[in-house]
Amino acid sequence: MSSASLRFIKNHPMDIDDLLQSFKYFGVELGLERIKQLLSRLGNPHQDFPIIHVAGTNGKGSVCAYLSSILTKAGYRVGRYTSPHLVDWTERICLNQEPISTHTLATILEQVIAAIPKNCSDPPTLFEVTTAAAWLYFAQQQVDVAVVEVGLGGRLDATNVCDRVLVSIITSLSWEHWQRLGPTLADIAKEKAGILKPGCPAVIGPLPPEARAVVESRVNQLGCPVVWVDSAVELPEGKMPSTRQDLRWVEYGGISYSLPLLGEVQLVNSAIAIATVQILQQQGWEIPVDAIASGMAQTTWLGRLQWTSWENHQLLIDGAHNQASAQALRQYVDTLGKSVNWVMGILSTKDHAGIFNTLLRPGDRLYLVPVPDHSSAELYYLATLAEQICPTLADCGTYPELVTGLRASFNKAEAEDKITVLCGSLYLVGHFLRTQAFVGGNGNS
Repeated sequence: MSSASLRFIKNHPMDIDDLLQSFKYFGVELGLERIKQLLSRLGNPHQDFPIIHVAGTNGKGSVCAYLSSILTKAGYRVGRYTSPHLVDWTERICLNQEPISTHTLATILEQVIAAIPKNCSDPPTLFEVTTAAAWLYFAQQQVDVAVVEVGLGGRLDATNVCDRVLVSIITSLSWEHWQRLGPTLADIAKEKAGILKPGCPAVIGPLPPEARAVVESRVNQLGCPVVWVDSAVELPEGKMPSTRQDLRWVEYGGISYSLPLLGEVQLVNSAIAIATVQILQQQGWEIPVDAIASGMAQTTWLGRLQWTSWENHQLLIDGAHNQASAQALRQYVDTLGKSVNWVMGILSTKDHAGIFNTLLRPGDRLYLVPVPDHSSAELYYLATLAEQICPTLADCGTYPELVTGLRASFNKAEAEDKITVLCGSLYLVGHFLRTQAFVGGNGNS
């Protein structure tokens, strides 16, 4: 496997998908032994720089985006590792807000794959390979700090190998990935709290009581100084800076800043970022107020509560792949005061009933499409479930692929003055963005 992959890189250095194909078979397999062995063979690059470690069910990506933007504006050399990508593998590994080039990523992956023994009895997973590549790239680039997002869970996630943690963050916690993390919120909380380190500061967003009790117990056990974050507060008109009253201004921790990302959930996500920055300042990091303000204002996050256009129609796109993220989407849609045409695809492993209960309202229309190249939930099953949950839908239909569903939706949306929302899976949103060759834009997770 290793030598074949190496030959592939040398012959086709730009095709990252094909390069990593041999690792996809192994899927998700939690555990730290494989990644530790791989990093050891690479010279333990993860020990060369400190990290900010970010776990949580939702909000991880936008918190990482806020922090890396602020620290870059403050003049630091900042790595950022997030997953999954929406359009291209290079999104996962960024330096000072810029994605790694495809050529450089191929070169780094070549070094990682070369460190895997031939005929390895327990080869690393795809996520472990890309995580090792991120560590190696950041070390080679001599970053001052890396903002690292947990892939799944926390305790046994491949990112949880670094002892040089400046701040551990848990953004939120809800019922997702129960197949691997456990059936209750307490089980899931235990796994998320596995990123906490003895004596290391922790920043934690609002959690359900059952989950907070578990995290609080772990915080106390490890002696972590902790900030339990509340929402930022929107500034009234009279207190907004006179120069940009067209922006959404909020305040947290004595700092006023504008919010470019949509949705009420960003009041919490941005506050988590500000609380983390204030801890870094206490640790001696030089982060001036103007870097915080400009870093927050210029944060972008692709494919989350993002307005775009498709065939000259306005379209809102968002992942909304679990009940909590669906609630954030529904809260935003409710502010628009219109019924919704939902174009949705959902993976087979997700909480379908929870998502439908949260999103669907009487008079809405639902256009169900498959999630390409993934384990998509069966469309007839989803349609039956949706009609049971919301029998007063104006329409509920299934479509063989995304374009057909979008066109059917817009035919009705324009006739009835509805908005159209594409959601249900980050992979579906990524497929849309790739097919539209769309890059850039704002959003939140």
